[in-house]
Amino acid sequence: MKQKTKDTRWMVGVAMMAAIVVLLANTPLGLIPLPMINATTTHIPVIVGAILLGPLAGGILGGVFGVCSLISNTIAPKVVSFCFSPFLSTTGAVGATKALWVSVGCRILIGVVAGWLWIGLKKIKVADLVALPIVGFVGSMTNTVTVMFSILFLFRAEYAQAKNIAMEAFYDFVIGVVTGTGVLEAIVALILVTVIGKALLKAFKG
Repeated sequence: MKQKTKDTRWMVGVAMMAAIVVLLANTPLGLIPLPMINATTTHIPVIVGAILLGPLAGGILGGVFGVCSLISNTIAPKVVSFCFSPFLSTTGAVGATKALWVSVGCRILIGVVAGWLWIGLKKIKVADLVALPIVGFVGSMTNTVTVMFSILFLFRAEYAQAKNIAMEAFYDFVIGVVTGTGVLEAIVALILVTVIGKALLKAFKG
């Protein structure tokens, strides 16, 4: 009976976090305006969900994030949406598979990495107030690093042409996004995951 109750709570928790992911992915609430960029917050419930509910839940929530990205890039395509929507592939099934990895596969990794990192930190007795910002930062950087380097290796020529970037400068462009936009978003994630995670961990323990 206890196991059934635990499983039900887990499923309800995943469903609630998934609803928040969908809300953030489809409304302006998913962006925080900063002086240089609009920082995305859609991956925050993925990371928090992974902390509270484990790597499997994190992977599912990351998948929801990825599917939302795929749909939005298909319905309202931008110049580089072919990297995120298999339906906009310019190279057939191969391009579609690559796009599916970038849009969904990379986002699944956010929750998996965050969930296992949290478990690892708690096993070595790292305090919550130290572990939470670490997981928030690393989870967010997992998103940026995996997406941008996947684009570098899978869509380099097409992306560079679409964005009018010289091929020889493309690696520097990717590094710039990771160390610029990526780090700023990770700092936002660090703060939000710490604040939200602290409150929810207390509620869960209660």
